[in-house]
Amino acid sequence: MILRSVALGCVIAALLSGCATSSSSGNVYPRQDTRTAYNVEYGEVVATRIVEIEGETSFVGLWGGATVGRAAGGALSGNGDTRRVAQAVGGVAGAVAGEAIEKEVTAEDGLEITVRLDNSDTIAVVQERDLLFAAGDRVRVLFGPRGEARVTPP
Repeated sequence: MILRSVALGCVIAALLSGCATSSSSGNVYPRQDTRTAYNVEYGEVVATRIVEIEGETSFVGLWGGATVGRAAGGALSGNGDTRRVAQAVGGVAGAVAGEAIEKEVTAEDGLEITVRLDNSDTIAVVQERDLLFAAGDRVRVLFGPRGEARVTPP
């Protein structure tokens, strides 16, 4: 019964942590960016390379891991002080593991796109690898008001 609860907790934590991430796609805009003006420039892709976009951590992985670790520590120990110590150690170990698992699950492949703009400036933008570009492609670069940029087809 306890093993089933631990497994269910792991599955729920993994699902929730996957939902907690924001997109780094060139096609997805955060809600707060709607009705925001972007400066638009055009250019040509000089080079691309695949990169890893680091995963995120939130309270979900930490809390979920701690809960599962505490339950496992309690299930594997005796009674009294030994049980409390095992629960504490299991909770700390579970929190560390839960955070690491969440970070790994939310990592994604990215694409670093180097663009020579028509004004002769060269920039590099990293975004999710959902739009593929190759050297020589004409692109549109949108520069946001907070310094962010995204590359899209023209």
